[in-house]
Amino acid sequence: MCTNGVNTGQLETMIEMIDDICKVSRRQTHNLAHAAEDGGFTTVGMKLHAAQTMMDDVRALLADAKDAIEDDAEAAAGVQVSLV
Repeated sequence: MCTNGVNTGQLETMIEMIDDICKVSRRQTHNLAHAAEDGGFTTVGMKLHAAQTMMDDVRALLADAKDAIEDDAEAAAGVQVSLV
């Protein structure tokens, strides 16, 4: 379905793709943090765990954005878009 020139299905799919990338990056960051800590690189491990937490925040925001698609589509339904 398109709303105001935005394909909402495609928008949702793209958000899911970004989330998948973040999920893989988060897992790799977590694994690397433990490898660094096990090797005695405590500060590096701590920084990587902080990055992992930030990736959790990003994934939560992506989930919120995905949930908001339907609400925004309903609110924007009365807007006219014209090509010039």
